Amino acid sequence: MTGRLPGPQRRQQVLTVARSVLAKKGYHGTTMTDIAEAAGVTKPVLYQHFRSKRELYRTVLQDIGARLEASVVEAASAATSPRLRAEAGIRAYARFVEEDDDGFQLLFSGMNRQDEEWAVITTAVERSLAHAVASLIDVPTIDGRRRQILAHGIIGLAESMMRYAKTDDEVAYSHDQLVQDITDLTWSGLRGLDS
Repeated sequence: MTGRLPGPQRRQQVLTVARSVLAKKGYHGTTMTDIAEAAGVTKPVLYQHFRSKRELYRTVLQDIGARLEASVVEAASAATSPRLRAEAGIRAYARFVEEDDDGFQLLFSGMNRQDEEWAVITTAVERSLAHAVASLIDVPTIDGRRRQILAHGIIGLAESMMRYAKTDDEVAYSHDQLVQDITDLTWSGLRGLDS
């Protein structure tokens, strides 16, 4: 067992370990014993922080989504022009996909679409991210509702291209080229709507 940590730090440590175990074994293949052992805690300690495996999994998905959204918004908000905002946001999203394989697999796994509760959580994360992306779309002629729909399209485009590039061994795509291509497609599309 690891040394005694304050409650919030222990909870975060368990979340970090749980996301790795869940990504490897899946929700149904993982037990609370697996997570407790991997985290170096007892099951009673684990249950002090999470009442059930479902609650733990829900929290893991929500944590991943919040981190992804924060990184995209932070990166895009720091950019100095609409084009650079698009590129910075896409680059942050691509960095998440590249550096957090467990998070990407858990959040965008097709398995989550088969379970109604996980589908609701994943959809809520996507909507929240789309809301953030919509607020960054700087095309004066596009109203709020249309921005939301376009933001979902941008996220779907980025997710699909990144998933393909990440999982197809025959695709020789550099990280920078992928970001550039997604940015170009997104930017060209948005500029076309403003003409």
